[in-house]
Amino acid sequence: MPKVYGTGTYDFRRHRVAEYPFETQTVKTQEKQPERRPGGNVTSSITLVEIQRDRLTKIAAANWLNASGGEGSQRKFDPELVKEIYETELLIFGGRKTVPLQRVMILEVSQYLENYLWPNFDAETATFEHVMSMILMINEKFRENVAAWICFHDRKDAFRGFLWRVLRLKEEGRKLTIAEKTNYLLFMINAFQSLEDEIVSETVLKLVGLQLWHCLSPGRFQTELCLKPQLTRKWRKMIRKEAKEAKKLGKPFDPSKMLEAAFLRDLIEEFLEILELTVKQTDDNESHFGDSHGEKVDDSCLLYCERFMEFLIDLLSQLPTRRFLKAVVADVAVVPKCHLSALYTHEKGRLFSQLVDLLQFYEGFEIDDHTGSQMSDDDVLLAHYSRLQAFQLLAFKQIPKLRDFALCNIGAINKRADFSKKLSVLSAEELQDLIFNKLQLVSKEDPCASKVDFLVEVLVSFFEKRQSQKDAINALPLYPNEKVMWDESLVPSINYSGEGCLALPKLNLQFLTLHDYLLRNFNLFRLESTYEIREDIQEAVPHLLAYINNEGDTAFRGWSRMAVPVREFKITEIKQPNIGEVKPSSVTAEVSFSISSYRAHIRSEWDSIKEHDVLFLLSIRPSFEPLSQEEAAKCTVLERLGLQFVRGCEVIEVRDEEGVLMNDFTGSIKRDEWKPPKGELRTVVVALDTAQYHMDVTDVSDRGAMDAYGSFNILMRRKPKENNFKAILESIRDLMNETCIVPDWLHNIFLGYGNPSAAQWTNMPDLLEVVDFKDTFLNADHLRESFPDFKVCFVKADHKEDLNPLPPFRITLPKAMKNSTHALSGDLKSKIISPIHNSEEKIVVEAYIPPDPGPYPQDQPKRNSVRFTPTQVGAIISGIQPGLTMVVGPPGTGKTDTAVQILNVLYHNCPSQRTLIITHSNQALNDLFEKIMERDVPARYLLRLGQGEQELATDLDFSRQGRVNAMLVRRIELLNEVERLARSLKLPEDVGYTCETAGYFWLLHVYSRWEQFLDACTKNKDKPTFVKDRFPFQDFFSNTPQPVFSGESFEKDMRAAKGCFRHLSTMFQELEECRAFELLKSTADRANYLMTKQAKIVAMTCTHAALKRKDFLQVGFKYDNLLMEESAQILEIETFIPMLLQRQEDGYARLKRCILIGDHHQLPPVVKNMAFQKYSHMDQSLFTRFVRLGIPYIELNAQGRARSSLAKLYNWRYRDLGDLPFVREDPIFNKANSGFSYDYQLIDVPDYLGKGETAPSPWFYQNEGEAEYIVSVYMYMRLLGYPASKISILTTYNGQKLLIRDVISRRCNSSGIGPPSKVATVDKFQGQQNDFILLSLVRTRFVGHLRDVRRLVVAMSRARLGLYVFCRRALFEQCYELQPTVQLLLQRPDHLALNLDEATPFTERHVGETGRIHFVSDIQEMGGLVNFKMQQLYQVQVMGDQYKPISHPNGALKSSSQDVVDSGDEERGSHPNGILKSTSQNIVGESDKVEKNMEQGENSDEVKDTAMSVASGGDDENVLQEDGLAEDKMEE
Repeated sequence: MPKVYGTGTYDFRRHRVAEYPFETQTVKTQEKQPERRPGGNVTSSITLVEIQRDRLTKIAAANWLNASGGEGSQRKFDPELVKEIYETELLIFGGRKTVPLQRVMILEVSQYLENYLWPNFDAETATFEHVMSMILMINEKFRENVAAWICFHDRKDAFRGFLWRVLRLKEEGRKLTIAEKTNYLLFMINAFQSLEDEIVSETVLKLVGLQLWHCLSPGRFQTELCLKPQLTRKWRKMIRKEAKEAKKLGKPFDPSKMLEAAFLRDLIEEFLEILELTVKQTDDNESHFGDSHGEKVDDSCLLYCERFMEFLIDLLSQLPTRRFLKAVVADVAVVPKCHLSALYTHEKGRLFSQLVDLLQFYEGFEIDDHTGSQMSDDDVLLAHYSRLQAFQLLAFKQIPKLRDFALCNIGAINKRADFSKKLSVLSAEELQDLIFNKLQLVSKEDPCASKVDFLVEVLVSFFEKRQSQKDAINALPLYPNEKVMWDESLVPSINYSGEGCLALPKLNLQFLTLHDYLLRNFNLFRLESTYEIREDIQEAVPHLLAYINNEGDTAFRGWSRMAVPVREFKITEIKQPNIGEVKPSSVTAEVSFSISSYRAHIRSEWDSIKEHDVLFLLSIRPSFEPLSQEEAAKCTVLERLGLQFVRGCEVIEVRDEEGVLMNDFTGSIKRDEWKPPKGELRTVVVALDTAQYHMDVTDVSDRGAMDAYGSFNILMRRKPKENNFKAILESIRDLMNETCIVPDWLHNIFLGYGNPSAAQWTNMPDLLEVVDFKDTFLNADHLRESFPDFKVCFVKADHKEDLNPLPPFRITLPKAMKNSTHALSGDLKSKIISPIHNSEEKIVVEAYIPPDPGPYPQDQPKRNSVRFTPTQVGAIISGIQPGLTMVVGPPGTGKTDTAVQILNVLYHNCPSQRTLIITHSNQALNDLFEKIMERDVPARYLLRLGQGEQELATDLDFSRQGRVNAMLVRRIELLNEVERLARSLKLPEDVGYTCETAGYFWLLHVYSRWEQFLDACTKNKDKPTFVKDRFPFQDFFSNTPQPVFSGESFEKDMRAAKGCFRHLSTMFQELEECRAFELLKSTADRANYLMTKQAKIVAMTCTHAALKRKDFLQVGFKYDNLLMEESAQILEIETFIPMLLQRQEDGYARLKRCILIGDHHQLPPVVKNMAFQKYSHMDQSLFTRFVRLGIPYIELNAQGRARSSLAKLYNWRYRDLGDLPFVREDPIFNKANSGFSYDYQLIDVPDYLGKGETAPSPWFYQNEGEAEYIVSVYMYMRLLGYPASKISILTTYNGQKLLIRDVISRRCNSSGIGPPSKVATVDKFQGQQNDFILLSLVRTRFVGHLRDVRRLVVAMSRARLGLYVFCRRALFEQCYELQPTVQLLLQRPDHLALNLDEATPFTERHVGETGRIHFVSDIQEMGGLVNFKMQQLYQVQVMGDQYKPISHPNGALKSSSQDVVDSGDEERGSHPNGILKSTSQNIVGESDKVEKNMEQGENSDEVKDTAMSVASGGDDENVLQEDGLAEDKMEE
C-alpha cells in the first residue's frame, strides 16, 4: 500500500527566488563600485571576477569555503573574525537600508551561515555579533526566498537554544541601533511566517499564549475575563503552575517579568517610543527636500515603524497568534496612537498610514477570537448597537453632562464627527475618569494619559461603527483607475527588492475565516491584474506620440496596435439606483473610433471585439512643451505619459458604419445571413463601472474635480487571454456576498486549523466497503503485488476459494486499512499497516465473471493496459473514497494515468454521481480527456468545456454543441435500429417515430417478450438448443460478426442471450436519454440539459470555471466529485472557485470528494509582479499550503520517463523515487547516446569574446558564449542524424531564449538545418519532455532565480535520454541549495566529452561505456568541429553528384536532393553554397525518417544502412519537413 506522508517538519517552505538589483552607495569598502548600465535605472551586479577578488571572498576561502567537504585546510573558529566582519561589513547607520545588501549577498552565497556560523554556534558562549550575523543571514535567505531553516535541523536542541538566545538578546544590556532593531524585528516576522516548522512554532507561539495577559492593565484584564469566563479556570491553573515552578527554583514569583509575558509588550512600547522620534521638528533652513515645512523624517525609524506594523498585522491575521495578543494591542491603544502620530499625516508616511488602516481592520475583524467562528454582518451590527446602548445607559446614570448624548438616537451619534462633538462637553479630568475608571479602556499609567485628543480618539475608536467589508467590496470599482495603478505601495514596480514592506495582504498558512480568505485573494488578484493593465498602458501610450496642436487640443502623430484615438464618446443611459444603493444600477455609453489607419490583420483584431470584452478609456493631455531629459527624470509616470484618467468598461455590442450589429450575441442573426462589416467607423456600446461613475460624479459636484467622462480620447484593448480579470473578480465578489458553503469535512482544514488528517478517507463516513476495481489489475499477480502488506485471499461469488482467479476483481477493504492510515511525521515514511500484524491481515478479493456485454464489437469494453504500482493503487483507493485525497506526482510517475483510473473506477462504482475535472492548462486537460476516452466510460457521458476543445486529438466533438449534435445523430441511428427491431418482430415500423414511442415499444413488445422467454427457460434448462430455438430477437441479431448461439450448451447460450438483451436495454436507455433533446428545441436549452443532467464527467480549465461561475449557478450545474490535475500550478483562489460552482442544497454542500494531484517540488503558479509573489506569497497554491499544513498525501514513487542515471539528478528531492521496471529493461534506456561519451554532463563555458552574462535591459539576461556553444552541439547532433523533433533547447531566461533563436536563425537556417523541436524557457516547458535537452543556465555573476530548487527540478527532469547543461562551473558549484544535483554532475568531466568514432545516431555502446573520449576544449573548437563535419559531408555530396548529374539552368553542381527543399528554408533564403545546404537538408530528412526506429531502440541492418546513408549524405527524396518554431516564435 502507499506511503502516506503528513504533519511534521516541512523543509522546503521557501521557494520563490528572484534576482534583485542591489545598491552599493552605503557600502564603505575600498573596492571599486560597479558602474551603472547605460539605459538602466538599477545598479549593475558586480562580476564574478570582482567577487573572487573581494576581501570577503578571500576570508571565506581561508576560513570556511568547502568546509563541509571535509577539506582540512580551514582555520579554527575565531569569534573575533565574526565580530570584525559584523562591525566592518554588516553594520549600517541611517537611511532606509538595514544592511549593505551586496556584502550580505556575498557572505550568504559563500555559505557563511552553513559552514561557519552555525557549526560553531553555542547558545551559552556565542557573542552578540555571532547571533546578529546569523539573524542577518537568515533574513537574507528569506529575502531571496530560499529554504532558511534546513541547515538547523541537524542539531535540533542547538536550534532551540539559538531561538531562545535570539529572544533574550535584548536582555543582554547592549543598546541596539535602529538598523539592528529592524533586522531583529524582520527575523521575528520571518519566524512567525514559518509556523509549519515544528521547532520554530513551538518556540515563538509561547510568546502569544495566555501568559501574555500578565502584562495587561488590571481594568482591561478584568474586562477580558468577564467577556470570556471560560478562560478563568485556565488562568488560575496556569498561575498555580507558574508559582509552583518559581518556588521550585527558589525565585520570587513575578509573572510580569517572564519572557513570555513581557516580550511583545516591550516590543510594542519600544515601537511607540521610536514612533515619537520618527518625525522631528527642524528649523526652516534645515528642512530637507521632500519634507513637510519644519519637519524631518528619520528614514531608518520610518522603516522600523512600517516593519512593526507588518509584524502586528501578521500576528492579528492568524488565529493562533491573534487570540490573546488582540487584548494587548487594544490595551496599549496602538491604533489610536498611530492615528495621532505626526508620521500618519506626513507625506512620507503614506505607506505607514495604509499599514495602520490595515492593522485597524484586522484588530476589529468580524470573528470570535476564542471559538474562531465568523460573525455575520447582523452579529457585528447588533454588537455595535448593544455596546453603544450600554454606554448611553452609563452616561445617563453617572455622567450628567452627557445626558443629551444618552438620549440621542443611534443615527445621531453613528458618525465619527457627531460622536466626537457630543464628547467635547467633557473636561480632561472627566474624560480620564470615564476612560480609566468607568470604561477601563486604557491604563492610567499610559504615557499619553494626559492628552485629551488621545482620550477622545480611544473612545471614538472603541464605539465608532465600522463599515461592513461586504459593503466596502460592493462599492469598490472592479476596474482599476489611474490613482490605484501608479500607487507604488499598492502596486509596486517590477524592481521590488524585498527590503521594505508593502500595504498588501499576505497569503499565509492560515486564514481567520472564509471571508478573510476571499478578501485577501480579491485584493491581491485585483492588484495583480492592475499591474498587468498598467504595463499594457505604458507599452501602448508612448507609441501614439501625443502632442498639443494649434487649437490647444490633444492630437496624435503615431499609432498603436492596441490603442486607437476616440472620435466621439457619449453617455447614453443612466439607470436609477437599486433599492438600498446609491450608485446607478447601470451606466451605458457609446464610443466611436476609426480603423482606417490600420492594416487588414489589425483591423480584423479590432473587428473581433465581442460581448463581455473589457476595454479601457484613457484621457491623455501631454505637456505643451516636450519634457527635457531632466524634467522627465523628475516627473511621475503619469506626467511623462500625459495620462489624466483611466476607466474600464465592458462591451455590450459593436456596430459598423451603417449601424449594423457586427458581432450578434443574441442569436437573432443566423450564421449564413452574416455579412462583413461596412466602412471604417466603428461604434462600441459599453457598460461603465457604476461604482466608479458614482465616485467620479460625487467628486465633480462636491470638490469641483475635473470631469473624466468629457475628456476621453483613447480606447485601448488587451489580449483576450490576459483580459479575463473582471469575470474572476466578479466571481470572488459574488462568493463574498453569498453564504459560502464549503463542505463541513473540508472547512477547518481549508482555513488551516484542526486535525490535518480529518478529511482523509479513513476518517470519513459513508465509505465504499466493497469496491469493484474493473480493469485496474491486469492479473492476480498484479493484485498481489499491489497489496504487499496483506495476505490476499481470492474467492468466488459463492465465497469458496478461487484457485485460478482472473480479472475483474471486487475487493472488500479490510478494517486494518481504514484504521491504520493516518498522518505521520513528514520526515518519516508511513505504511498503511503496522509490520507486526502483516501476516495476519487478510484482504478478500472476489474474482467475478462480468456479464456478456453484447454480440457486437462496439459492445466490448475498452481495457486498461497500465500496470499500476502499489502506490498508484493506494492513490486510486483513496481517490474513490469520500474525503480529501492528495497525490504528489514527481516527473514521469503517471499522474494522469492514476487520475484517469480514479475516474474510471468512480464512474463504475457510483454511476449516479457526477465528476468535475479541473486543470491549469488546456494541454493537460486534453491529455487527461484523451486517456478517459480510452477507458470504459461511454462517450455520451463526457463533456469538455472551454476554448481548448478543438485541440483534442479525436474525431469526436466533445464540446457542448458537439455533444448535442452527437446525441441528435445518435437518436436517429437508434430509432432506425428500433424500426429494424420492429421489422424483425413483424410489427409496424412507426414505433421508431420518436423516443417516446420507442419507450412504449420497449415496454409493450420487447421487455414483455424477454420476460416470457426467461419464464420458459426456467422450465427447459436441460435442453441445450432451447435458447437458440426460442430466443425472441434472433432475427434482429442475425447481422453479428459471429453467430450468437452455438446450441451446444444451455448456460453458454443463455449468457449470450443475456448479452444480446443487454445490448437492447442499453439501446433503449440511450433513447430515453435522447428524449430530452427531442423535447427541448433551442440549442441553448439542449446544451444546458446536457451539462446539468446528461454528462457524468465534465472537464474544464480553472480559468473557465472562474469565468463562467455565474452561468453554472444559473443553469443549476451539480457535481459530487472534484478532481484537479496540476493543482500545484493553480492559484489559491482559482482552486477554491471550482469547489463552489453549484448552489447549496438546504445549507448542505453536495461535494463528497476532492482529489488534488500535483507536485509542489515543481514550479508554482505564475505571478508576474515580483512583490505579490515575494511579499504576499500569491504564488502559493492551495496544494502547497495543504502540504505545509501537514495534510496527508500519497507520493507516487516510480518514474518511467528518464534513464535511471538522469533521474538521480532530481530524485533526491523526493522521498522514495525509484524507476519502473521497463526503464531498467528497455533497450532505448540502456544504449548510450551516439556521438557523446556520457548521457549527461555539466559543460563549463568560459567567457566568450571577453564576456560572460550581459543584460541589455534589466532582468533580460543573455550569454552569447553559451548560446553559440549550445547551437554548435545542436548542429553536431543533427549532422549525426538525430531528429530535430527529439531535441529541445531550454534556458532559464527569456533574453537567452531569444538570443539562441537568433543564433539558430543565423547559423542553422542558412545551412539548411532546421530549428529544434522547441527553444523555450524552463518555466514554459514545465509539463513537457523530450529525448535530448540542451540547457543553458546563463548566469556568471549570481545564481539568480535558479536557486529556487523547484526550477532546478523542472530543468533536470525534462530529458529522457540525454541532458547537457552549459553553465559557469565556478558559480554553480558554490550554490548551497543546488549541491545534490551539481555535485552529481561534477563527478564527470566539465569539458564536453564526444565520441568521434560514431557517425550515426545509433550505437551498440552501452550507457556506462564512454568509448574513446575526445574532450572539447572551448566554444571555438566545437564550432570548428561542426564546420569540419559539414565540409566532409559537402565533399561526399560532390563525389556523389559526379555520378548523378541533373540538368539545371544554374549549372551542374545542383544536387538532386535540392529538389526537396522545404518551403520554410525557401522563405529563409538559400545559402550561397547550394550543395552544402542540400546535403544538410538531406540529412535532416533522413534523420526524421529513422526517428521511429530510434524510439524502438532497433538496430537491424536495415536501420544501420539507413543511418549510414544519412551520415554519408545519401540521396533519399523522401525528405520530411522540419518542425518549426511557429507555435512560440513570437511568444514574447
